[in-house]
Amino acid sequence: MNTKLVALVTGANQGIGLEIAKALAAHDYTVLVGSRNLERGEAAAKSVGANAHAVQLDVTVQASIDAAAERIRSEFGRLDLLVNNAAISNTREPGTPFEEILQSSRPSNASLDEVRAVYETNVFGVIAVTQAMLPLLREAPAARIVNVSSGVGSLTLNADPSFPYRAGFSVGYSASKTALNAVTLAFAIELESTNIKVRAVSPGFTATALNNFAGTETVKQGSQAPIRAALDQDGPTGTFTGPDGPLPW
Repeated sequence: MNTKLVALVTGANQGIGLEIAKALAAHDYTVLVGSRNLERGEAAAKSVGANAHAVQLDVTVQASIDAAAERIRSEFGRLDLLVNNAAISNTREPGTPFEEILQSSRPSNASLDEVRAVYETNVFGVIAVTQAMLPLLREAPAARIVNVSSGVGSLTLNADPSFPYRAGFSVGYSASKTALNAVTLAFAIELESTNIKVRAVSPGFTATALNNFAGTETVKQGSQAPIRAALDQDGPTGTFTGPDGPLPW
């Protein structure tokens, strides 16, 4: 029987997901590096070390999700931590300037096809992966689900005219993170009487491929809040936090 804690991190082949994977491996977790592209996942797992294993996982494809869940059960026998990190901000070509992405994502002219694609990964993908992994998480003595959200998804912050990122509130990425927060709370409420804690955490405005590296924080800095939440076995459930503490929904 495997007695080592096992964690699955989606979208872990780069950016914040990869940093989370490295931190968990350093704390003696067996880390499953979820990646749409298996080759990239294998390269990332190799960079993490012997505690990491690549898992092909496209959060928008149910067959991929089901296969990942079956592999985790048969090969590792348990799952103690799920970090739903995989996300997209748009469907533009890599390298598209961030300002151009913002301008084309305004509610008045946003492409519905792009909005749907963003929701498929950021919202429906999280629901699908969480549902598939719940049977394993329910069997763990103290399981956690950490959803990597964003402060730009906070309705309370965006309702404040002084919020610096308010002008970029979009019906795509921003609203998908608002929906993710609602999904987080829904799972937390359903599971509050179980051994599973569910939290949303914002890394802050981090320079990653998500925003064409326009963020003000480094990946090392941005990964700290999600890492703290992932490693906190005794933390609360049903919360939304960021680098500086609690965030309003």
